[in-house]
This record gives sequence, C-alpha cells and structure tokens, in this order.
Amino acid sequence: MRFRKPGGIIDNLWYLGAEESGVYALRGKRGTALISGAMSYVLPDVLSQMSEFGIDPGEITTILILHSHFDHVGIIPYFARKYPAIKVFGSESAILTFQKPKAIEFINGYNLLSAGDRKETLRGFDLAWSSDIAVHPVRQDEIIDLGGYELKIFETPGHSNCAISAYEPHYKILFPSDAVGIPYGDTLFPAMNTNIDQFLASLEKLKPLEIDILCADHYGYITGEEARGVVAGSIRAACAMRELLTQILKRNGYDIDAAARESISSTYDQMPGYFLDPQILEGVLKQTLKYIVKTCARDQ
Repeated sequence: MRFRKPGGIIDNLWYLGAEESGVYALRGKRGTALISGAMSYVLPDVLSQMSEFGIDPGEITTILILHSHFDHVGIIPYFARKYPAIKVFGSESAILTFQKPKAIEFINGYNLLSAGDRKETLRGFDLAWSSDIAVHPVRQDEIIDLGGYELKIFETPGHSNCAISAYEPHYKILFPSDAVGIPYGDTLFPAMNTNIDQFLASLEKLKPLEIDILCADHYGYITGEEARGVVAGSIRAACAMRELLTQILKRNGYDIDAAARESISSTYDQMPGYFLDPQILEGVLKQTLKYIVKTCARDQ
C-alpha cells in the first residue's frame, strides 16, 4: 500500500516534507537520523512537521545522504550549520561531487529553480551548499547504529554514481532513494540516469532483502505486500523502459536530441504532474539515451 502524506509510519519513524520530495526521521536510543535531504523548499514544512510530531531538531545526531543530486540534499545545509554536532554521511563518490564548484553551483541553482514562487518562504534560512559542510564517508556493509535501529549501507549506483541505499534489518525497512523505481501514481518510474546496467545490478543486490516498508524519497512510502514486490517490479520497469527508449532512438535515427524530445513528451503523457521541471528531466533522459547509444555501439 502506498502512502504519500507526511506522518508517523511506525514507532520512531516519520515521513517529513512534501508528497513529491521527502525525508525520513528515524529515532534510536542513541540519537535520531535524518535520512536523505529533499529539495530546499520543503524545509518550512519539515520544521513544522517536526514540531507537530514531537521531534526536536536538536536531537538529530546523523544525516545520511543517499546520493548527491540537488533534489536529495536541499535542506542539509540548514541542519548542518544550525546544529554543528550533527555528523553528515555519504558515499565517497558523493563527497567528491561536493568538492566540485560546478556541482555545488548546480545544486544551489536547481534548488532555487524548483522552489518557484515558494522562494519567499525560505527567506532567513541558510540553505546554500558550500565547502564548509563536512561529509564523512560510508561504505558497503558499514552500519550506522542508532541504538535499537541499525542502518546497513548498500552501494547502489546506476541512478547516479554516488548512490547508496540503507536497510534496517530488524524492522525490514529499505531506504533506497532513487535506486528503485520512483512510485509515481500507481507506477514505478525507473530513473536509471547514468548507467542502466549498474541500475539493474543494484536492484539485483537489493532483491534478496526482506522488505516490509520501502521509504522512497519521492512520493512517499510503501508497505506490506506491495513493498515486498517493488524491487522485482523495478527490474521489470527498467527493462521495459530500456526497450522503449531503444525503439525511440531507432525511430529518430539515433539523434539523441530528437529522441529526448519524443521521450519527454511520452513521459509526461504517462505521468502528468511529475515533480521535475521538463528542462531537468530532458537532461536526465539524454543521459540515459547516451548510455543506450554507447552500449549499442559496444555490442555491435
């Protein structure tokens, strides 16, 4: 079953933010983790929800970045600067991304673009990424122990090179970010941006896990039998999308720009109201199409 409204999920686990862009708070005996970082414009909602749900921002000891894309790190600068005792974790590849001025410019610029007319609500909040935010590396199979809850790390590239997922084994909770299909409407949209083969390999890595709750960064969380089927469903959706994009490329004579225009039109026909600005999503689809062209050339 799919849930998209912020609120409590189980004891000590909450979904915060907006339907299309959220984060999770997981409270253990040794501290509280904020998992993922959403887009910056959700910060006022997150702070209001924390107050409503009885979460003191000062109790946060850990922030876990699941990957470095702008729409997953937007509120982290606020918490990292206001509460300097918080330890921020991310993959080694994500740390390298945060060291690149162009990447920081992109993160800050696209968070502003996505805020739209909500920019006014962010006045007074320090939300700009810069090199002062220390991110500590976390690797495959390492565990973040919160006391009563553990987050086991899986390296799950494909959507991005820096992507990781976290799994809480006692309560069978998976935090995959965009390493599985994004649960838009009743579909699973496979955002396999950088490397389709890595995306599928990462899904195979997650496939053996028992999952009772799947906490996505976009469009909420999934529970029960549907949660248990998300990884397998994402594999099917990724294979189907790869075939569709390959056919679009062929129709357009392997012209990536033309194929991207057709692909984006098809995507918004199937997913009207999808949260990403068309300009951003077109860039994402171009990445995927370029990878398909490269693999087609390799396989010939």
